[in-house]
Amino acid sequence: MHRLLSIPALVALAAPAAAEIELSVYLGYQTAPHSRIEGDNASGDFDELIEWDGKSGEAPPYYGIRATWWRTETLGFGLELNHAKVYGNEDDLAKAGFETLELTDGLNIVTANVMRRFPDAWGAFTPYIGAGVGVAVPHVDAEDGTNDTFEYQLTGPAAMALGGVSYDINDTWALFGEYKITYSSNEADLDGGGTLETDIVTNALNLGVSYRF
Repeated sequence: MHRLLSIPALVALAAPAAAEIELSVYLGYQTAPHSRIEGDNASGDFDELIEWDGKSGEAPPYYGIRATWWRTETLGFGLELNHAKVYGNEDDLAKAGFETLELTDGLNIVTANVMRRFPDAWGAFTPYIGAGVGVAVPHVDAEDGTNDTFEYQLTGPAAMALGGVSYDINDTWALFGEYKITYSSNEADLDGGGTLETDIVTNALNLGVSYRF
């Protein structure tokens, strides 16, 4: 006669794998292609193409913090803060009536993410992809010769996509590398009654460490 499985054993077989929390921090090299800035300031209306510089290693540095709740072995949800940066080229800014224009403390992007990983694909190496939507909360630093804007603002929607590979050091710690692209639509208020609108895309190569529990 076959031995019957106990109720606890049946529950264990039916239940999904225990959820896992993963906390990740990273640094990286980040750039941003040219984009247009539009609006008005003390010099009048402007509409100029601006060259941006990321200066990833200069203080405050480019970095990110991500928390992911892995509901299964392959699917996770989480939140992320990406502290990106852009510095406007002085010659381009002068055409728009600015002495300086920076989003450098930083071009902060907060997103809610969906993550997909592929365990056991390459042994200790686990490829993953992810995407998220959220908001841009940059520190706007703009000088137009008359007014100086220097404050955090909620400037518009944002989105990101990424792909990378993590390497398990042990059951708790992992290293990872990834490529990440981020888009933000920014509409900022300038001191003196002016406005600034610009869409910014950042590209980044990130290296980081994750802790799982």
